[in-house]
Amino acid sequence: MSAASSKLEAVSRSEEKLLLPTYDRQRVLFTRGKGVYLWDSRGKKYLDFLSGIGVNALGHGHPAIQKVIKRQAGKLIHVSNLFFHEYQAELAKKLTKISGLDRAFFCNSGTEAWEGALKLARAFARVNNNNGHKAKWRLLALENSFHGRTFGALSTTGQEKYRHPFAPLVPGVSFVAFDDVNDLKRQFDGSVCAICLETIQGESGIRPLSREFLQTARELSEQTGALLLLDEIQCGLGRTGEYFAYEHFAVKPDIVTVAKPLAAGLPLGAILTTNRVAGGMHPGMHGTTFGGGPLACAVAIEFLRVLDKLLPQINKMGDYFQNQLNDLRFKHSCVKEVRGMGLMLGMELDSAEIAKSVLNQLLARGILINRTHDTVLRFLPPYIIQKKHVDEVVHALDAALGASSGKPGAAVAAKSAARRKQ
Repeated sequence: MSAASSKLEAVSRSEEKLLLPTYDRQRVLFTRGKGVYLWDSRGKKYLDFLSGIGVNALGHGHPAIQKVIKRQAGKLIHVSNLFFHEYQAELAKKLTKISGLDRAFFCNSGTEAWEGALKLARAFARVNNNNGHKAKWRLLALENSFHGRTFGALSTTGQEKYRHPFAPLVPGVSFVAFDDVNDLKRQFDGSVCAICLETIQGESGIRPLSREFLQTARELSEQTGALLLLDEIQCGLGRTGEYFAYEHFAVKPDIVTVAKPLAAGLPLGAILTTNRVAGGMHPGMHGTTFGGGPLACAVAIEFLRVLDKLLPQINKMGDYFQNQLNDLRFKHSCVKEVRGMGLMLGMELDSAEIAKSVLNQLLARGILINRTHDTVLRFLPPYIIQKKHVDEVVHALDAALGASSGKPGAAVAAKSAARRKQ
């Protein structure tokens, strides 16, 4: 056994003995990264089209991010939220400007941001309940949604496989069929304090909501005094080619949550909301120990500065990548659909077995993606990718799809039959 393999085995054995058994890891030990690439303990190079599940949006070792980390780590890392530091207000100013909202709260992660958003919605409803005797406390969420692993987030997650082991969960949550306007109207009444949506469902297979559904949710919430909560933890902050995915739909939320790429790899989440909704909170009602520290906030400010210049690149590469994936859809009959926006794309295959095989073949070829909702290949590459990187992934994907399905695509067969008739 080589030294590199021995090191991987040693780490694996230690984790098996010492960690909670929560992850089914791939047998790869990464040791360094640069740009869009990672290297493992054997020195093998990988093209990263997952970016830490959307976190490393600027790739690895971005020089501007490294510079800020080095400078700020030498000055101040943590002081707690009992005191001021110079970066929270500056970061909030940038986020409120690009979101069209008024106020921010900083925390550590996406699930913590979502927990805070749910609390904010309940607090607002309690202060502004004009229904007399009727309590306004119910939450509507979507089937197949995913909002995180904590109890409130899990309670609004519409997937039984995540919910069942921890039942009973937080009461008062009902689930609407995905993108079903009629079901939304049927379940929406004066007892609803918030409708909770991912603008694009990520974990369930890159599924964007329709403009009609989002606009209906906005209209119903305004009519009843409920709030529209959008989870943009995965699809926000440039991922779709706009600062926020809701910009594609001409809808503005009352609350939006962001996290993954915000601090370019450091833990940081945020709740953004309006002045009206923020009035439901006062000192002591909510807080965080680590959230919004000077190091993470300083890095996030730099991330947004870099992002400003990358949006055209995200749109250009996103369009190119999606077109290439659609070409594969016509070539391989096992591909059912290609979905998404910008650099948040999914390819749904007709079986979990094929999806798993393709994933493993790409990993063996040094390309990182992941599989979600069993049958969907998810692509969340860094915003800095170039055409040559997309071409490399598409070429490998083409070969893997062909090898896994073992038969020509239906579209190819149909074209061949048409040519024979001529």
